[in-house]
This record gives sequence, structure tokens and C-alpha cells, in this order.
Amino acid sequence: MIQLTNRQARQFMLLRHGLLGGHIFNGKQGALDFVRQAGCIQFDPVDVCGKNAELTLQSRVKGFTKQTLYELLYEDRLLVDFPDKNLSIIPVEDWPYFERYRKAAREGGYQFPELGGLEEQAKAYIAKNGPVNSDDLPIQGNIHWHSSIHWSGNWAGETNAARAVLEQLYSTGELVIHHKQGARKFYALAKDYISEKYLHSPDPLPDEQQHLKWRILRRISAVGLLWNRPCDAWLNIWGLNAAQRNRAFEELQNENQIAAVRVDGIKDTLYCCAKALPLMEEFLKQEYGGDTKNNRYKSRCEFIAPLDCLMWDRRLIEELFGFAYRWEIYIPAAKRKYGYYVLPVLYGERFIGRIEAAADKKAGVLTVKNIWFEEGIKQTKKMQAAIEQCIRRFAKFNECADIIASKPFMF
Repeated sequence: MIQLTNRQARQFMLLRHGLLGGHIFNGKQGALDFVRQAGCIQFDPVDVCGKNAELTLQSRVKGFTKQTLYELLYEDRLLVDFPDKNLSIIPVEDWPYFERYRKAAREGGYQFPELGGLEEQAKAYIAKNGPVNSDDLPIQGNIHWHSSIHWSGNWAGETNAARAVLEQLYSTGELVIHHKQGARKFYALAKDYISEKYLHSPDPLPDEQQHLKWRILRRISAVGLLWNRPCDAWLNIWGLNAAQRNRAFEELQNENQIAAVRVDGIKDTLYCCAKALPLMEEFLKQEYGGDTKNNRYKSRCEFIAPLDCLMWDRRLIEELFGFAYRWEIYIPAAKRKYGYYVLPVLYGERFIGRIEAAADKKAGVLTVKNIWFEEGIKQTKKMQAAIEQCIRRFAKFNECADIIASKPFMF
């Protein structure tokens, strides 16, 4: 059992994420390395000041641009869009591990006989004409169909036939997203863009329990420290109930794939993945070696994505960091405490507040609508300078040459 103070736990998590001290993830390779470490990063199409996946990487990867992720996905093909924790981006080498879900989508499609002929028609059209969007696929009308794209199976009804057939073929793995233009997805034949090494590889973990353990381990790796209790970190792991989760945690610990961590002030045991133990050991070695100065790590300021893997268990974040975050995008405007698209602000090892910013790409202007500081935060000149520098980097990330602050802040 590893024993940590609350502060040590916070520092370890942030070091694991590359959010404390100097950057450990750099450039395109750094972006790929982080996605591989996390297993997946969530994709969300809303783009107020960058999409969620882009925001996740910009906070960690030095020199990251939106083009960096685009290249990894649609030119290098080292990453691929595929559901994991909801809509996600995963390393292409993980493709075989999700075969059971593609199989389930294929079997689900048999319930809708209308799809069969349309699938062949769509594949033939794409083979001849190249990547296609649902608006351009020459399939007319609506069909009764339920989407398996989120693997929930809880929606069914009349839907656009062209969109339905493309999403079905995407769910079964016969199509992949070739590229995106804004929110529009263009599909292509998977065989043309995913290596045969992965495309038709058998499921490496056909045993259900082994598969559940693999997915749980990936989620622990993504968050850094995680407890064995219900939380959003387990979303879209099919069939995972409390008994299965308990068994998986027990087996992973017995196999030395995870290690138990006790944190002062937190009742539940936390766990970290074995691959993170060298970082933990080095961190504790330095800590107990006498280097315990308050400012041991350089205090960076970063804006964190709403669906960042660090934030997957918001109750854990509240217990560790004393920061309560709620994404208010789906809350009616009159009931919001802060705003539509508000990002947590990390400074050093603390969440010091939150920021609402919007990018006008055509005008090339980033508007900082508001910054709210947490109660008790002392706004030093050093902190203000770090926030201002972060805002300027954020504007550059959003391809904005100018910054407008609707309140004076530090500008």
C-alpha cells in the first residue's frame, strides 16, 4: 500500500498528465504518446474555442496545433476516430480490441433488413467516388433504424437513410472517418486506411473478464489515480456492474497491474497503473530526499478541457483539489452559474478558477468573456503574468491574432 499526502497525490496526478513543471510531451510525437498513455481522448464536436480533443492536447503538448491532431488522424493514420468513452480518438493499434463491439453492431443491423442493400450500394459508391458525406451520398428517403454508434441501443426511429447507412458501416468497422470539415464527417472504406495488421486481426482478449480488465486498466491509466466506485470514468464499458468491477480490481491488483494508494483525507482507496509506478517511485524519492520546497515544480498555467480525462471523475477532483466543476453546456442559460463553455484554469498544482473564452475564426479574435477565481485565491503578479501568457498561447492555438477582454482582467 502506497501512502500519500493529499498534496503528493495532486502532484503525482498532474505529473502523470504532463501538467506540472516542464513539458514532457512535445510536438506530434508527444501528442501521440499522450493518447497512447490515456488509451483514448474524448471527441466532442462543439467548437467554441477548440474541440474537446484539441483542448485536451493543447494543455499538455508543447507546440501542439489543431493541424497536429488532424495529421495524426487523417494523414499519418496513427490515431482513429472510434467510440470508447463515448465518441473518442484511440491509437490505431487498439482497433482489434474493439472487435466485439463491431460484431454487436453487425448483429444489430440484421434487425433492419432495409440496411443490407443500402450498405452494398454505399460501399460501391465510395469505392468508385472516394470519401463521402451523408449529404452527398445518393441514397434518398428515411428508414427505421437505431444507432449503435454509441453502443447504447436506446434510440430508434425514422432517420435519414444516407446518414443511417454510413453510421452503421462506421459502427461495424467497414468505414472509417476519412476527414472532417467542421462538424461534417466524410467516410471512406476502412480497408484503404487501416493496415491489414490491425483491420482483420482477431480480438486479442476474447474472454469477457480479460477484456473488462483491459478497459478498466486503460481508464485508470487515463485518469492517473482512480477509485473502485461508480463514476463517469467507466462510461461505455458494456456490462460493467459493481460485482464485475470489484472482481476486475482484485485480479488486476493480484496480477500487479495496479497498485493501491491511500491518500490522507480520502476514505476510499485509490489505484494507479503499474506503468506509472516508476514515476511514483522517482517522485517519492525526490520528496523524501529533502527536496520539499513549495516551488519545486515550475508553475504553469493551463486551460483544461471540459471532458479532459483528468476530469472524468469530478467528485475525485473535488476531494483531491477542492475544486467543484460542472460543465454547464446543457443547462438552460438562466440556470447557469458561470457560462456555456467554461474551462477550468490550472495554475501550478491548484485549480485557481475558470475561464470563458470564444474564438471568432473569421475575425481572428479571441474574446475572453470572463474569468472567475476560486474563493481564497490570491492574485499575485506572477499568477497574472502566467494567466496572460496562457491566454496569448490560447489565442495562437485558436489561430487568433487579437484578444479582446470584455472585462479588464490583466490586459
